[in-house]
Amino acid sequence: MPGPVPPSPAETDEAAPPPVPVSGPAHLLRVTLLMAGSCLPILGAVLIAPVLPKMQDHFASTPGAKALVPLALTVPALAVALLAPFAGVIVDRLGRRRLLVVATLLYALFGTAPLWLDSLGAVLVSRALVGVTEAAIMTCCTTLIGDYYTGRRRVRYLALQTMCASASATVFFVLGGAVGAAGWRLPFWVYAVSLLLAPLMAAALPTATVRASTIGIGAGPAVESERRPFPWRQSAGICALTFFGAVVFYAVPVEMAYLLDDLGVENSGVIGLATAVASAATVGGAVTFARLKRSPDPMLPAVLALCAVGFGVMFLAGNAPLLVVGAVVNCVGTGMLLPALLTSALSRLSFADRGRGTGLWTAAFFGGEFLCPLVLLAAEAGVGSLAGAVGVLGLTTAAVAAGLWESHRRAGAPRPVPVPERVA
Repeated sequence: MPGPVPPSPAETDEAAPPPVPVSGPAHLLRVTLLMAGSCLPILGAVLIAPVLPKMQDHFASTPGAKALVPLALTVPALAVALLAPFAGVIVDRLGRRRLLVVATLLYALFGTAPLWLDSLGAVLVSRALVGVTEAAIMTCCTTLIGDYYTGRRRVRYLALQTMCASASATVFFVLGGAVGAAGWRLPFWVYAVSLLLAPLMAAALPTATVRASTIGIGAGPAVESERRPFPWRQSAGICALTFFGAVVFYAVPVEMAYLLDDLGVENSGVIGLATAVASAATVGGAVTFARLKRSPDPMLPAVLALCAVGFGVMFLAGNAPLLVVGAVVNCVGTGMLLPALLTSALSRLSFADRGRGTGLWTAAFFGGEFLCPLVLLAAEAGVGSLAGAVGVLGLTTAAVAAGLWESHRRAGAPRPVPVPERVA
């Protein structure tokens, strides 16, 4: 007869007392700062998108400007993908809060640099440096959420992180367009907002400490946890899935305008409205995930299947309304997908490994973001249309969902995560 099933990391984490207060003004300020910090990399990704044509005109005499100017938008994501693992190592060695404060200050310095730079090459260098700070900020904020909160609270705040990121993308796009109407340089002033966040982070975010649940019940001192080998095999699996998930996540935001254009929709207002509706569906998916009282791993096949259904509807859509319906279905799924992946990754990490693990996860996600348009471009070249490329991605997503479902079925369903009756 088999012995008792050992508690899963999530169950052990759930049973542990929260390491920080989870109510009151200090708690509210702490959550607000972590969410605001998590939005800074999103600001870097979308704020200047509306002014790229004006930048193109300004640097028209620069050789290769047609190819280089769009890199001003995407190079931060590439920098995050390449450097987040190193940021994770630094997080584990030097501490979360200190690195977060320094990176937030440098974010303002490098983010506002194009206000005074006259060379396109120098602008691109400053944008790459913004990506370096974004890697540190995103890794620190996500790691601190894992440090400060346990069980259902952690799930709630990781879902809230997704909601804030999705909502802020729409806000920053509109803000960049409004401010950029007066000149392509003006949106870069918005990066100075991080100067307000840095001192508040230094004052309000407590230093994370090791809890008993992070080193295992009955384990020895924390230093023994630090000597334990890093769980490369488990992290590699969830990071590979996250890379693919990022391609799924960004397919609609990146390609929606082109798909509508292929259907004859050229009005920018209609395109903007359709994109906003899809973005709202992503937020709705994150809210739904936060309310579902289940462990994330068993949910992943169903969530990916929902994304695949949305891609299928978009592929078959012969008109704009049906295309929007498919995008909404897909984005509800992606809104659930991102926090599910992140919660699953954090549940596998101890305190001593959480920075490195989060850095690897961040690198995988931003790497998928950077390559998403290239993947769809290659698929479009193979099948002859963008809608067909979306259909191929839908079939691939369905295949991954089926593979995950079969893997969970063979392994046996994990024990459900206990849910407290009341969550502060």
